[in-house]
Amino acid sequence: MNTFTDPSFDAIVVGTGPGGASTARELAQAGARVLVLEQGSAAPLAGTIGQMATMALPGRGAWLHRDASLLVSGSTLGGSSALNFATASAPPAAMFAAHGIDLAPSLAALRAELPLAPLPDSLVGPMAARIMLAARAAGFAWQKLDKMIRPQACRSGCWRCVYGCPYGAKWSARDFVDEACRHGAVLMDRSRVLRVLMQDGRAAGVEFKRDGAIRTARAPLVVLAGGGIGSPRLLHASGLGPRHAPFFSDPVVAVMGSVDDLEGGAEVPMAAGASFPEEGIALADLTLPNAMYTAFALQAGRVDRVGAHRRTLSIMVKIRDDIGGAVGPRWVDKRLSPGDRARLDQGVKMARAILAQADAKQVFVTHHFAAHPGGSIRIGAGVDSELRAAPGLHVCDASVIPQPWGLPPTLTLLCLGKRLGMMLSSGAASR
Repeated sequence: MNTFTDPSFDAIVVGTGPGGASTARELAQAGARVLVLEQGSAAPLAGTIGQMATMALPGRGAWLHRDASLLVSGSTLGGSSALNFATASAPPAAMFAAHGIDLAPSLAALRAELPLAPLPDSLVGPMAARIMLAARAAGFAWQKLDKMIRPQACRSGCWRCVYGCPYGAKWSARDFVDEACRHGAVLMDRSRVLRVLMQDGRAAGVEFKRDGAIRTARAPLVVLAGGGIGSPRLLHASGLGPRHAPFFSDPVVAVMGSVDDLEGGAEVPMAAGASFPEEGIALADLTLPNAMYTAFALQAGRVDRVGAHRRTLSIMVKIRDDIGGAVGPRWVDKRLSPGDRARLDQGVKMARAILAQADAKQVFVTHHFAAHPGGSIRIGAGVDSELRAAPGLHVCDASVIPQPWGLPPTLTLLCLGKRLGMMLSSGAASR
């Protein structure tokens, strides 16, 4: 980690998720002096539930809605990419083209350098394979999903993806932050940005808290990448955004059922699945670590299934929810709309049909949770096509996604960050 010696920079990037990391890398590679501020820790990923809890429990990287559902994000270097299932979905070109944004060049460049492909058969676990066979037999176009995983480093029978891969197999935005630092960027973790500093109507830096002290850093360019919850809060705290911002969250339930002829429970989740864009529904296998499975079984009131982890097939049902609710200064509220509930019901029905084909019994459905908060500073409303919220101030994270989503956002945010960094780099590097 480089040393913070000069409080004046060409650019400040707030947050190290895919959008922020990608932007910071482009700027640093162009020669700009970049300060990267991350609220969470940059400690190496250990792949333990204890470390994961410091990143994603309520009060850290998670929030409880008023209906008691859980909205999870990642408060750590790399943001949610450190904890997600490494599933990559290409940006929907038409959605961004409607706002004059062409992500094709950035996507082509990223595809050429990232580990981005379906898992080889040797890394598809027995539960994912069983679900795939059952789904196809039930008439679903079930296919392997693109994963941001280095197969040569991945370990068969491992369950640590969601805890933070300690083996370097799963790509995360930490990789791009490391590259930015090799090109001279300064990274400061455990630094909570409080507000954007404005001068004569344009961004001039940020105020942040680190080690109990309030500090400031100056730059004529600020990029907020604090996520779908963090960025709208920062805009409001800076007098640049509304107190309450509606958003989407991509609600998920898990549909689980046990089989008698299979022992598993340790494999890469979301190895394969099927998507139904018109319905706003996506399905995938979702084998979770034992501790997380136990939590879901207890949450669903199925104490009788707590000991069945190694025999339980799990299918994720994720929906594209309506934008609504609100991100407030200190709370988040996003309850399901009638349309959301109808989509979840339809997806659960699909998952039950697959589990029936797999001869699974004792089927139950978890309460919904969510992990993709976004749309709270939408392109065309909160920011323009250059992701600009105010002169000298840009936003690059899931908050700018212009419509309800329902897709893994990592690759899209990397594309947006690369495009933004390339647009800004010449001006920032010349100051």
